[in-house]
Amino acid sequence: MNAHKIEVVLTEDGTLTLQGLPFYAGDTVEVIILEAKTSDHQQKPQAYSDANLYPLHNTQPYCYDDPTEPVALEDWEVLQ
Repeated sequence: MNAHKIEVVLTEDGTLTLQGLPFYAGDTVEVIILEAKTSDHQQKPQAYSDANLYPLHNTQPYCYDDPTEPVALEDWEVLQ
């Protein structure tokens, strides 16, 4: 099975015209139509448009005085 991808912009509602296909008259083909995700005319789903995509933007960053200091040394059995 050979697959060929072609992106086409519809010029009329419900009508699709494909030209320049690498097939010959009499060939049997299977057609699967998927809506492109990157179209400029598509709108984002409502869930994404209302959600804050960057919840930590413009917030105070955490500050660690000694980030490499070991913690919970008393819990290590091998050190006792």
